[in-house]
Amino acid sequence: MPPLELTDWQYELGGVLMGAGTPVQVIETTGLGRPAVRDNDADQPSMDGVFAGPDYYAARQVQIDAAVRIPGNPSACHDVVAALQAAADAPAVRLTGGATMPLRILRPGRPVKRLHGRLRKLDPEYQQVIHGYVPLDIEFIATDPTFYADEQTTTEIPLGWLTGGGFKAPVVAPIYVQSGTTAADRPGWVTNEGTGDAWPVIRITGPVATVTVTHVASGRQLSLPTLNLTSSSQWIQIDTRPGYRTVRRETGGNASTLLSPASRIDLFSLPPGQSEVRWTGFDSTNTARMRLIWRDAYTAL
Repeated sequence: MPPLELTDWQYELGGVLMGAGTPVQVIETTGLGRPAVRDNDADQPSMDGVFAGPDYYAARQVQIDAAVRIPGNPSACHDVVAALQAAADAPAVRLTGGATMPLRILRPGRPVKRLHGRLRKLDPEYQQVIHGYVPLDIEFIATDPTFYADEQTTTEIPLGWLTGGGFKAPVVAPIYVQSGTTAADRPGWVTNEGTGDAWPVIRITGPVATVTVTHVASGRQLSLPTLNLTSSSQWIQIDTRPGYRTVRRETGGNASTLLSPASRIDLFSLPPGQSEVRWTGFDSTNTARMRLIWRDAYTAL
């Protein structure tokens, strides 16, 4: 089911539209600024002040003060509350470790952005429901505090392209050698349009063996030295997203043991802007493919 279309000052949670022009009036929203920080400061011995350690962001706590306003229709008010509750109650979300639901937000002049997390509180006040008015206290905990683009970006990279220059076909005299310095002239370039690190889902489809994926600028690699995909029906998927970070085969089985000890999926991100992602492997058919899927990431709404 495609996501609901939002207009300015609207929110979507669990398939329920809230905000401007909807029956759910949003009075105030908090928690959309800088998320809480887990600091590691340590007192300086025998002197003033502290030593500033690494700061890690905690989960983002979004509080929405809202009210269902459908004059003369208490049943419809109950339906709105039930719809919000049903989305959070789905076993695929509530009973599955790591599973989340999106909170989508649209502000004027900005693209639709989303947070991923869990609905932790939905507290209606039914005192005035007979008049079609139900205040709502909503708490949404974004397990990953980063804002993400509403749409996914996908790029597919074939195996065996030269990225350092080469000949331009057809090869006829006189022969000109390309410099290979223009990104548009080379495959393997991905662009994160956001302001924060984006985390790709990488799927490699066979036939291919002994694969290494490299983020060129940082030099970070994901190496699978013993991988052997014998046909196009076999694949391996590396999910680098926070809260997921898994390696699995087409059978659904865990394949994390295929990664070399030096491979860090928790560091393999796409920084803001343009990056080159290169991969190598053995494929005599030249049909193997690598697909990257990610959402642009933003540090602010």
